[in-house]
Amino acid sequence: MIEVKNVVKTFDGFHALDGLTMTVPKGAVYGLVGPNGAGKSTILRHLCGAYRQDSGEILMEGQPIWENPAVKSRMFVIPDELYYFGSASTRDMMKFYRGIYPSFDMDRYRKLKEAFPEVNERRPIRRLSKGMQKQSAFWIALSCRPDYLLLDEPVDGLDPVMRRQVWSLLVGDVAERGTTVVVSSHNLRELEDVCDHVGLLSHGKVALERSLTELQGGIVKLQICFQTPEPPELPQDGKILHTSNVGRIFTYIVRGTVDEVQKRFSVYNPIFQEALPLTLEEIFIYEMGGEDYAVRDIQL
Repeated sequence: MIEVKNVVKTFDGFHALDGLTMTVPKGAVYGLVGPNGAGKSTILRHLCGAYRQDSGEILMEGQPIWENPAVKSRMFVIPDELYYFGSASTRDMMKFYRGIYPSFDMDRYRKLKEAFPEVNERRPIRRLSKGMQKQSAFWIALSCRPDYLLLDEPVDGLDPVMRRQVWSLLVGDVAERGTTVVVSSHNLRELEDVCDHVGLLSHGKVALERSLTELQGGIVKLQICFQTPEPPELPQDGKILHTSNVGRIFTYIVRGTVDEVQKRFSVYNPIFQEALPLTLEEIFIYEMGGEDYAVRDIQL
């Protein structure tokens, strides 16, 4: 388990992290989502010990991560900007990491070649395409058999088939070995398929942290048609996040369970009402839908 407690990080007076608190359960796939500048990459760099927090605590299974080689040897990071030695090939980097990670599995490295057949392991990584470089990074990462895997925009640059291949391998490690994965991505549709916990970041804090099931069960899209062309006066209690309509069909985004929301609107004797599931992308838009994140209508 990873615990982050009231972490603050300031760069030249700017609070990149402002009292961030989050908990990543062991064996979970935890998705970090949020707008640009929310602090996703910054907290990932703290989780791997590349940055030291100004205040607060970051613990992995009760042990501090900063300057703790025993903890770091159980963790592998794939950043958005990959790191490799200037002229190194995949095989060269494999030898480097094999000397660092006690858990490195050479047999697995050989078997994983079948998963990444297009990667020439003897060709310099800098001469590979961006997608091939990402494949090389996953090849080595999975061979290290880490207990904790930290990923920043991990499948950016991969084609759809290879994306599915990579996620299949990652989810397999989670199921078989209990690997804990923390992943930051803007592809919320993809995260929805693999994550079981989600943290929504905003202005350097975790605004919302739930299991994906709880998150999707706590907000409802309701389509409804009332008896009259105009909708009735609804209570202004902050639970209605968004309202739109096409003709007499009104769509409400409402906080609450399906039963609670349907019961709430049944008192108006609608002609019909239907509750629809929301995607993670829709939840993010409406939960972060304050003035700072609203889509602006700009005249060009």
